[in-house]
Amino acid sequence: MSIEFAERKTIEQVEEGQELAPKFDADGLIPCVTTAHESGEVLMLGYMNAEALRKTIETGEAHYWSRSRQVLWHKGATSGLVQTVTEIRIDDDQDAVWLRVKIPGDASCHVGYRSCFYRSIPIGQDSGDLRFEESEKSFDPKAVYGDAPNPTIL
Repeated sequence: MSIEFAERKTIEQVEEGQELAPKFDADGLIPCVTTAHESGEVLMLGYMNAEALRKTIETGEAHYWSRSRQVLWHKGATSGLVQTVTEIRIDDDQDAVWLRVKIPGDASCHVGYRSCFYRSIPIGQDSGDLRFEESEKSFDPKAVYGDAPNPTIL
């Protein structure tokens, strides 16, 4: 099976039609918000290229494009925290994707927290200090990834 994306022809086709015609940016990417299937909690924001979107649709497991490593990334291939997709949605103008996923162990962040959004920014305060919203890690990243530097960030 190979998913084919429709050519974007008209606003009506894109916004009201039944054809999947994603709009990738100048770098060939589309943003993807990923949430927990049960709670709806935002787990991460990633990016997909056409291959990642196709593989996600075809396999039912989340694939992303790593902007820092410039490689296709099967989420959980190393950690075992594979994101099983329960629903895929695309926004009105087909330039953003939303995945609802289930994850074994219920953690999605390579730092060990449940969500990649584990800190908040205080509003209306002089201090720019971040506040931790998750007090415990869901897993030990060193046990999963070893002592190697994290390849996903600079």
